[in-house]
Amino acid sequence: MNTSFFNSTRVMVKRSMRHVTRSMDTIITVTIMPIAFMLLFVYVLGGAIKAGTDNYVNYLLPGILLIAISSGISYTAFRLFNDLKSGIFERFHSMPIARSSVLWGHVLTSLVSNAISVVVIILVALVMGFRSSAGVLPWLAVVGILVLFTMMLTWIAVIAALSAKSTDGAIAFSYPLIFLPFLSSAFVPTASMPGPVRVFAENQPVTSIVNTIRALFEQRPVGSDIWIALAWCVGLLLVGYVLAVVAYRRKIA
Repeated sequence: MNTSFFNSTRVMVKRSMRHVTRSMDTIITVTIMPIAFMLLFVYVLGGAIKAGTDNYVNYLLPGILLIAISSGISYTAFRLFNDLKSGIFERFHSMPIARSSVLWGHVLTSLVSNAISVVVIILVALVMGFRSSAGVLPWLAVVGILVLFTMMLTWIAVIAALSAKSTDGAIAFSYPLIFLPFLSSAFVPTASMPGPVRVFAENQPVTSIVNTIRALFEQRPVGSDIWIALAWCVGLLLVGYVLAVVAYRRKIA
C-alpha cells in the first residue's frame, strides 16, 4: 500500500510539474509582485521607515518571502479546481492508484514551485544588498519554517479548491493572506502601530514567523517566537489537512 501511494504520488507530481513548466508565467507572476514590493519599499519608502536597522533589505526579506508563498498557493487552488471541473479525477479514481496521491501531487508541486520563487527572490535581494552571516543550521531552520508555512497554506488552498463554485472563488481566499504580512512586523516594528492594530499584529502568525526568520538570518536568539511560529504552522497544517481530506472524500463520494 505504501509503495502504491509513493509511486502514485510521484506520477501525480510529475504530471503537475509538467503543467507548471509549460506555463512558467505562473512562477514569473508569483515572483514579480513580491520583487516589486521589495523594490518599492527599499528604494522609495525605505528612507521614511524607521525599522531600527541600516539594512532595510535584511529587515524586509522575511515578509517578502511569505507574500510570495501566499501568492503562489493560489495557483495550486486554480490547478486543482480545473482538474475537478475537467472530470479527470474520475479517470484517476478508475485507475489502480492511491486516491490521496491526487491531492499530494498538487501539494508537493506547490512546494517545488514556491521554492523556485523563493530562491529567485533571495537572489534579487542579494543584488539589492541582503547579507546574512548565518551558518548552515540557521539556514536549514529557515528552510524548514518556509516549508511548513507553504504546506500549511497549500492544504488551505486545497480546501478552497474543493469548496469553490468558480475559478475566481478558488483563488479569492489567497487575497487576505497576501496582505496579512502588511499587518505584522514584516515592514515596520509593531511598536509603531496604533493600539488595536498593534494587538492584532502581535498575535497573528505572520509576526512570529517573520521575527523567527529575521533572527535566524541575523544570528540573534529567536526566543519564544520560534515556538509560537511552529505552533501556528503545525497546528494550522494539521487542521487544514484534516479538513481538506474530509472535503475531498465528500467531493468524490
